[in-house]
Amino acid sequence: MNESSDPRPFAVSRRERILAELQRTGSVRVSELARLLDVAELTIRRDIGHLGDRGLLTRVHGGATLRSRLDTTARAGGSADAPIRFRVGMVVPSLSYYWPQIIVGARSAATEQGVQLVLRGASYSVDDQRRQIATLVQSGTLHGLIAAPETRGADGRALLGWLESLPIPVVLAERRAPSSLAVTGLEWVTTDHVFGGSLAVGHLASLGHRRVGILTSTGSPTSWQLRRGWDRAIGELGLECTVDVAATLEEMDVDARQVSIAGLLERCRQTSTTALFVHSDPQAVLLQQHALDHGWSIPGDLAIIAYDDEVAPSAEPPITALRPPRQHVGRLVVETMVARLTDGARRPVQRTYVLPELNARASTVSVARAVAP
Repeated sequence: MNESSDPRPFAVSRRERILAELQRTGSVRVSELARLLDVAELTIRRDIGHLGDRGLLTRVHGGATLRSRLDTTARAGGSADAPIRFRVGMVVPSLSYYWPQIIVGARSAATEQGVQLVLRGASYSVDDQRRQIATLVQSGTLHGLIAAPETRGADGRALLGWLESLPIPVVLAERRAPSSLAVTGLEWVTTDHVFGGSLAVGHLASLGHRRVGILTSTGSPTSWQLRRGWDRAIGELGLECTVDVAATLEEMDVDARQVSIAGLLERCRQTSTTALFVHSDPQAVLLQQHALDHGWSIPGDLAIIAYDDEVAPSAEPPITALRPPRQHVGRLVVETMVARLTDGARRPVQRTYVLPELNARASTVSVARAVAP
């Protein structure tokens, strides 16, 4: 899951600005945003449509408003909203890839639980994350905080220590503190990505693959967890990992990407590798497209399994993928926060892991079927 990946960085930046304006004013107009961002009104309409499809705002004539709890309940066929009991901040590192569905789940649970959710988008920079969190906390209006901070290295450890020292409860979303840090106050809800790596190996082994490879996104907070599960299952099931690459293909220019993928496929050919586990979806799609354009048969010459399942179903052929339960994670982080705020110190610290789901598609078949005449 390279959550930070997006082939349209300017679109991502615009959409984050639109959401920031919505949080500040409660409503925006297409014409005003077009002037503010110096783009065509049609571009803004498309951005609003994109954000609306992901449940992050409500489209209205000539603009958009914050997605109201009344609107959410009405769409779900529910009754009146629960009264506001708590105000909770939520800081995520992206408002485009991966995180929109977590936000949708969080908003849904917030509606039901009487929580006013205050959303801020950050980046994958530790400094930016700390700045956005500090802005919310220093307002003095929050009862709790949901965050998805950097957790690795000295900077990540320092950030986690700071979060634990805050005067309000903190629940991590799709993050967990390393055991060596021994934090005792932070709670979290995260997909069990380690299990996801093992599940990918198990699926390939069940199809008869013995020589397999892995491609993960450089710097992703999920990659190391997938690799831990992958390495463990490779050893336990007796498979051989013949190709092992870390790269971020979607951030390369076209020429560099072509060279990188060509080199990876050549290594697969030289090592008789029959399957690749690819994180994330965009990398899997780019790799599969290149392979098909250069005469490879998918899955005949190479089976592909992806992680995230954001765009994998739309590839041709559709790519087998593991899907983290993003909306469910969003719901659970809010429910965990409400339980903490309601029960206080009487409630033990809770750390929840939920399992990804395997969706088998045409990019993986048994080795026997792949080589059949």
